[in-house]
Amino acid sequence: MFTRRRLLKASAAGGLSLMAGGLAAPAIAQGQRIRIGYVSPQSGPLSAFSEADQFVVEQFLQQTGDVFEVIVKDSQSNPNRASEVAQELIIDDEVHLMLVASTPETTNPVATVAEAEGVPIISTKAPWEPWFIGQQGNPADPSSWRPFEFAFHYFWGAADLTEVMVGMWNQIETTRVIGALYPNDADGNALGDPNTGLPPVFTERGFTVIDTGRYQNLSDDFTAQINAFKQANADIVTGVVIPPDFTTFFNQSAQQGFNPRIITVNKALLFPSSVETLGAPGNNLSCEVWWTPHHPFTSSLTGQSSAELAQAFTEATGRPWTQPIGFVHSLFEMAADVMGRVSDPEDREEVAAAIAGSNVNTIVGPVSWPGQGIPEFAAQNVTKTPLVGGQWRHQEDGTFSLEIVENATAPDIPKTSEMQPMSW
Repeated sequence: MFTRRRLLKASAAGGLSLMAGGLAAPAIAQGQRIRIGYVSPQSGPLSAFSEADQFVVEQFLQQTGDVFEVIVKDSQSNPNRASEVAQELIIDDEVHLMLVASTPETTNPVATVAEAEGVPIISTKAPWEPWFIGQQGNPADPSSWRPFEFAFHYFWGAADLTEVMVGMWNQIETTRVIGALYPNDADGNALGDPNTGLPPVFTERGFTVIDTGRYQNLSDDFTAQINAFKQANADIVTGVVIPPDFTTFFNQSAQQGFNPRIITVNKALLFPSSVETLGAPGNNLSCEVWWTPHHPFTSSLTGQSSAELAQAFTEATGRPWTQPIGFVHSLFEMAADVMGRVSDPEDREEVAAAIAGSNVNTIVGPVSWPGQGIPEFAAQNVTKTPLVGGQWRHQEDGTFSLEIVENATAPDIPKTSEMQPMSW
């Protein structure tokens, strides 16, 4: 378990050096805390991704004593606002390390600002392709892509998502026709790209994809998409949809008699609150699964198992666990580990080098760079975490449980049930 005593003890052994001969002591030795800036969408349509933020930050500060100061900023689910608060953290608060999480709309603008200003940053909770490629000067020209010096990211990618979804779909007999819902945002444009996104991969795997084009987030009418899917006899619906839009689409599908056998939607279906608003008809909705209490990993910061961390969240908040808990917690695991290995937190190059040299067994799995299984052009800055597939099961008390139904790409994470068709 990480404690302030452990950090100071580690410093004496060559970690965070409090005194270095005649050199100036780092901030902690001068009575100053190591300043961490953290940006996430705490309000707006993406706010569900940040439900566990307060719990995780409070737990981190309790665990580390007076070593760290965490300055939290709300992106308001707006990329422009994300850039603004990143600048505030760098210029006004002079943070030593930046952390950011939750969809490319937040991670990308913050990482771009940090990289431009030469501030070390660790990000997560966004597929790595939209994160890395979306920040390139010319995303359409791979020959122009360049690695970053200060920005590092960990999460899964499109190939992992494809394997998980196809693995789930192949368990159910369908027409193998997919209705695709991809919005006009960073995730939708990257994952829905007809040349480099998921649709051509699905086609290669024997599916037919019906894509009506990009729609605007917070749409109030999905009739055009529903009619196209019905006409094509689509049995599967997928896409990357924000929670309010999925509720609209799902309710309109039921009203218009569109009843696919499988609905696997990224982003919106990650949260129990999103499914609970649908009631019993939401039974057997499916999604990718990043982290659950069943994951066989332990926190390097607190020593908690995944199950213990989830239980602690529920006890502290009275709310059910959600997938982002593990990844937000892991960000602060990374911060503690990285800053425990530098001699001067003011030295940005040293902090960036410490991130690059990380090898941490976190609550979401091992995190180290360069990433294994990542294309060479991105491996310096990206590493992957395991991904499985799950379904929401309606319970007698009106709540939903998330069952793991596909684990071929991560067999060390146990299945808890088998894939079932929707029960309209």
